[in-house]
Amino acid sequence: MNNEFYCQFIKPDLSLNSFVENIGMFHNPTDTAKEVVVMPDGRVDLFFIRSGPNDPFQVFLIGLETAPEQRETPPGTIAYVVSFRPIAVEYILKTSIADLLNTARVLPENFWNLTAEDLKNLKTFTKKISQIVTDLLPETVDERKRKLFDLIYSSNGEMSVKELSEQTGWSSRQINRYFNQQFGLSLKAYSTILRFRASLEHIAEGKLFPELNFADQTHFIKEIKKFSGVAPKELSKNKNDRFILLSVLKQK
Repeated sequence: MNNEFYCQFIKPDLSLNSFVENIGMFHNPTDTAKEVVVMPDGRVDLFFIRSGPNDPFQVFLIGLETAPEQRETPPGTIAYVVSFRPIAVEYILKTSIADLLNTARVLPENFWNLTAEDLKNLKTFTKKISQIVTDLLPETVDERKRKLFDLIYSSNGEMSVKELSEQTGWSSRQINRYFNQQFGLSLKAYSTILRFRASLEHIAEGKLFPELNFADQTHFIKEIKKFSGVAPKELSKNKNDRFILLSVLKQK
């Protein structure tokens, strides 16, 4: 067993791919807190956490984030997380997260009937979560919404609202109303987050110039700093593996 802070992620079965991006775990087995910077990534995270052997089991849902946040992972913390694509908020979680922008909601500790005993093996946890989500899959999904998210993801957030409206047959006004009511931000704001996340893959490879549709280098640096808190060069160094999302990308 690793005696340092570590994380691991598993892709779900393809049948769940429209709703679940990945399932993972974080573990800090050390006797010191691990300082991390959480960056916006366009996902909605459902966390199952135990901060220590004598601490209570907790479940909470984190909404979309629009700014970097420094957090500490206490010694002994073990956390399992289901990272959803936003469309799952309506169809799997059956809620709205408009009030959870840059914050979280505590859920009942018996949510989905999981307990601290389930935080022992990622493969077993993934199998259990996959079955729960499979049982919750809707019979039908608004195809405009499914296509909208497919296009947003496949274009790394680079398609304009106008283009997305034309390709989905859904008016720009309706799309933005849906995003604001369901997620608490506009489609354009969400697309910008996805473009930032796609840029992280390039930064992880040491590419410190814009590979995507940024106006220029200055715009690129400004946007990276907005969502990470630091310039691309410092982000790429990832001192002490503070930027967990970048660490995961570098492992690929």
